[in-house]
Amino acid sequence: MAAKDIGTRNGRKLAVAGLVLVRQRPGAAKGVVFLTLEDETGSANIVVWKDLFEANRCLVMTASLLVVHGKLQHAEGVTHLVAQGFEDLSDRLADLKDEGPAPKIRSRVSVRLTRSRDFH
Repeated sequence: MAAKDIGTRNGRKLAVAGLVLVRQRPGAAKGVVFLTLEDETGSANIVVWKDLFEANRCLVMTASLLVVHGKLQHAEGVTHLVAQGFEDLSDRLADLKDEGPAPKIRSRVSVRLTRSRDFH
């Protein structure tokens, strides 16, 4: 997705939360980890640089419900969030039972981070 299509400037600080669907650490990526998070609105692609991953290895590898703080990056037609910090909310998964209507989400940012590079 191109930056002009998203309406959010490159480098903007954001936080996204969701279930961790995929963790990838391709051999050719020199220690960079790629995460895919998903919530009821879509998915988000996360880039975790090697040093940040090593400092947060246990949290990144074990969290089921994760908040990622970072900067939005648009590069070569790909949009992702470059991680700067994490919050593990896995202990709150039981609170998300489907009992009634979904909570209304209020956000000043209307961004969906959905495109991913294929590493296969």
